[in-house]
Amino acid sequence: MIALLGLAARHGRWMLVAGLAAGLGLPGVAAALKPWLPELVTALMFAAALRIGPDRASGALGALRGLAGMVALYQVVLPLAVAAIALTLGVLETPVAMALLFVAAAAPIAGSPNLTILSGGDPLPALRFLVAATCVLPLTVLPVFALAPALGGAGAVAWAALRLTVVILGATAVAFAIRRFVLPDPGPRGIAAIDGASAILMAVVVVGLMAAAGPTLRSDPVLFLAWLALAFAVNFGLQLMALAALRGHPDATPLAIIAGNRNIALFLVALPPAVFDPLLIFVACYQIPMYLTPLVMGPLYRRLSA
Repeated sequence: MIALLGLAARHGRWMLVAGLAAGLGLPGVAAALKPWLPELVTALMFAAALRIGPDRASGALGALRGLAGMVALYQVVLPLAVAAIALTLGVLETPVAMALLFVAAAAPIAGSPNLTILSGGDPLPALRFLVAATCVLPLTVLPVFALAPALGGAGAVAWAALRLTVVILGATAVAFAIRRFVLPDPGPRGIAAIDGASAILMAVVVVGLMAAAGPTLRSDPVLFLAWLALAFAVNFGLQLMALAALRGHPDATPLAIIAGNRNIALFLVALPPAVFDPLLIFVACYQIPMYLTPLVMGPLYRRLSA
């Protein structure tokens, strides 16, 4: 079993591609997995925390204070800039503007530490940022919602963010306890096995997240390709801009990955159907650049790190 998980770790980037293909080509399987997404995301968080361990995490607690400015930049300044531009142009309530606002205002996806691992980076800064950004999301969304009343009340989103925070902290606590008392020194083979399990979990998760993509691709391929092009431009564009701004920063790789890979689904499960129904296809399309990040952007991250 450990050998098989190690094999999955070595080919993790291609496993994500296989998950995307399965999500597009097997709509029945995608629909069946969709109700299990909360549990699968929790398992992803557990695997990321298990890999890091409590010793490394506790040694970096002091860095949490330094994250305040970066979180504010990512989740307050950027979405307010998007909202202000859209308001000036009179297009705030259009689906494209809403999609951009959702991406800018969201916290990182739960799998961002796993994407960082697969891209050759250190997952610890990604986990720190993920926890901090999710904890303050109920506050950071307030000015965004004030500028964009069409999004509905902030209470539902705040409650969804609090639930996600509890899940993240709970999964992390259990994983750290296991590392402390059951698996204090997993060694290289153990770490590889954890990475392999994470890759498998991410491949399964993306199948469920792609539930809306396959039917749209078959019924209206032009619409699908238009949303897909927007998803690629936003995701990789944000990553490249963050990478250029953070060049030379020790945490450039995880922070750049986080810049483009945001938990949009958190908003879509909390807002009125009239707001998010037109964007379901965008959420599905956005999974594609997310899960292609290690394959497409990974070589760039590794070269800059080296």
